[in-house]
Amino acid sequence: MNRLILLFFTLAFALALPAQEADDALFPASWAGTWAGRLEIFNPEGKVQDIPMELQIRDVDTAFTWTITYGAGDQADRRDYLLRPVKAQMGLFQIDEQNSIVLDATYIAGKLFSRFDVMGNLLLSTTEVVDGEMRYEIISGKAEARHITGGQEYEGEQIPEVKSMPVVIRQYALLRRK
Repeated sequence: MNRLILLFFTLAFALALPAQEADDALFPASWAGTWAGRLEIFNPEGKVQDIPMELQIRDVDTAFTWTITYGAGDQADRRDYLLRPVKAQMGLFQIDEQNSIVLDATYIAGKLFSRFDVMGNLLLSTTEVVDGEMRYEIISGKAEARHITGGQEYEGEQIPEVKSMPVVIRQYALLRRK
């Protein structure tokens, strides 16, 4: 069992290292423009919020603006970020919130991932363009384990400890170019 887990992680890491396919080489330039739609926010009981969302991506010198606006009019909440290449050929980027917070981001097979812990909450943010539509999603929940299993011997093999973290919020937007 441990050998299988090690093999899985070794293969996953090795596959993530090569340069992206030819189509992906245009990222993030191929995503430039203004994308708009609605952000829906869910918890385990159902939808709790539905608001307008816009994402503007623009090429500026050595980075791309990554400006997200939630809501509209006087209620709009604008977030001005920068997407900076670190080792773009390896899919490594950073999202600079321009307030001392810089998040690592990884572009793998057409999808941009960022995973981080803030104030005891673990978040996974993904963004991808599929068939001309941008899919934006954030999954979050407490970073503290709800359940810890494994961590013992089973049928002569040492099983690793596995921590399960709860998912309590899903934010999802389907955006289209304006």
